[in-house]
Amino acid sequence: MKKSTSRSQRVERTDLYQQVTDRIVAALEKAYRPRRKPWRSVEKYASSPFPVNAATGGHYNGVNIMLLWLAAEEKGYRSNRWLTYKQAQAVGGQVRKGESSSLGVIFKPFEKQAEDKSGSKLFDADGKPVMESRVMAKSLYLFNVEQCDSLPESVVGVTAVPLSQEDVDTVSTPVFNRILDMLNASGVKATSFSQNRAFYRPSTDEIVLPAVGQFFSDADYWATLLHELVHASGHAKRLNREGITSSLSRFGDPIYAFEELIAELGSAFLCAELGVYGEVQHESYFASWLKTLKEDKHAIFRASRQAREACEFLLNLAQDVRRSVA
Repeated sequence: MKKSTSRSQRVERTDLYQQVTDRIVAALEKAYRPRRKPWRSVEKYASSPFPVNAATGGHYNGVNIMLLWLAAEEKGYRSNRWLTYKQAQAVGGQVRKGESSSLGVIFKPFEKQAEDKSGSKLFDADGKPVMESRVMAKSLYLFNVEQCDSLPESVVGVTAVPLSQEDVDTVSTPVFNRILDMLNASGVKATSFSQNRAFYRPSTDEIVLPAVGQFFSDADYWATLLHELVHASGHAKRLNREGITSSLSRFGDPIYAFEELIAELGSAFLCAELGVYGEVQHESYFASWLKTLKEDKHAIFRASRQAREACEFLLNLAQDVRRSVA
């Protein structure tokens, strides 16, 4: 006799938001941290450090950055280039037999008739349905180019080159200048002196750091500054994020924990974009991150989106400075 399947059982099996959240929570519990590994690509076919669709050249955004960074770290891929099974075939390649895909998410827009608070369908004055735009999250199954054979060189891209320890520990002059441009254009004051805390103070719009010599490397100092600068992007005169502007935000509460998750992801994105390989000491926030993610399956999606917004906002500030002096 064929077993019946209830709607609730089907939803439970296909709850992509929960699946993604569980994946990231499991990784965090195994000490994974969202940061880019210390290697760079050589010039030919080089692209940004963010995951890229090898067939189209488009960048993966939001939660896909974290999912694909995680997959690359777990499976040892150095390439940041991904594509679907059909895309590999379309460009003349083939995914090797036995290779397993990595999970991504694609958001597809659709329209649905609007409803009021009681669940009744809404109609306009002419009796026509009132429609509203929504997005649906769907699974995306991706393969790294290192899992494929016979791909064109332009699709495979480059082989990543490991950095020396000196490169990892230091920040180059061009990167240093970009960070300073970003900081100066933001209007945030930054001070560092001999003490044991790194924080952003919204009331004075100020970043306070320990002295440079207290950090294990120069890169750690700049990575920490970028973390605090992401916090500063949430000021009311910038992106106006609740975790910075709300009077209810206190250490350990859900609003504060969510803001820390945004800052962690945002600084990881900035460090990847700029080529800063330092570490940020954030163990005190780890338990609150996990609690936030476990209690809200949509949290990692919102945090990833807001972190990317903060990253783009700060990078655009630096770009505006460069344009003004060009």
